Amino acid sequence: MSDRFSRLISLIGEDSFFLLREKTVLVLGCGGVGGYVVEALARSGIGSLILVDFDVIEKTNINRQIIALDSTVGKKKVDVLEQRIHDINPACRVIKVDQFIDAINISSLFDFSIDYFVDACDTMSTKKSVISCCIQRNIPFISCMGTAKRVDPSQLEIVDLRKTFNDPMARILRKYIKDQNITKKVTVLFSREVAKKTETLGSTSFVPSSAGLLIASHVVRKFIADIKNDS
Repeated sequence: MSDRFSRLISLIGEDSFFLLREKTVLVLGCGGVGGYVVEALARSGIGSLILVDFDVIEKTNINRQIIALDSTVGKKKVDVLEQRIHDINPACRVIKVDQFIDAINISSLFDFSIDYFVDACDTMSTKKSVISCCIQRNIPFISCMGTAKRVDPSQLEIVDLRKTFNDPMARILRKYIKDQNITKKVTVLFSREVAKKTETLGSTSFVPSSAGLLIASHVVRKFIADIKNDS
């Protein structure tokens, strides 16, 4: 284990690394963004990962999803990710939730003890529920806005939802938190780039992946900051 993570430990220190081993992160949506979130968290030594996705890998996923290969087409995303995580870190505890999550059943996710909630799903009603449920339960979370139809990963940024622009998904969620009188910070990743006008939901290999890595970095740095604040 020390050899596997020696380069990380040399950077963040043993205390921070041992803290990461005790953390549980739930990732809702294991596609273009979520797959890279999981990948980076597994390589950061996170102790437990809860994977939530009901979908199977399709050929159209190959251009942007880290788990999408000819050899994995037709397989469940959570199953392929579980195997990949254990190849990276056999000690990581993996919990799979193979179902579609909506406003009706989302409460079941909070039966788990969660240290951080990553929303990388595409369903608007579910994203609204994530915000409300996490705030009600005081669980740290981050929600990913749109990454399709964009080509410049340098335009990605992590901000409060109220500071977003050029994103139709974020616009709907800004109205939602206003209507719900939500005053607490709502952390999101969004792109400043204006989405391209395409007939289909076009995507690149580098924008969703960069979004996933930025989110994973945010989560890890938050955990490390917590231990420094407590010491």
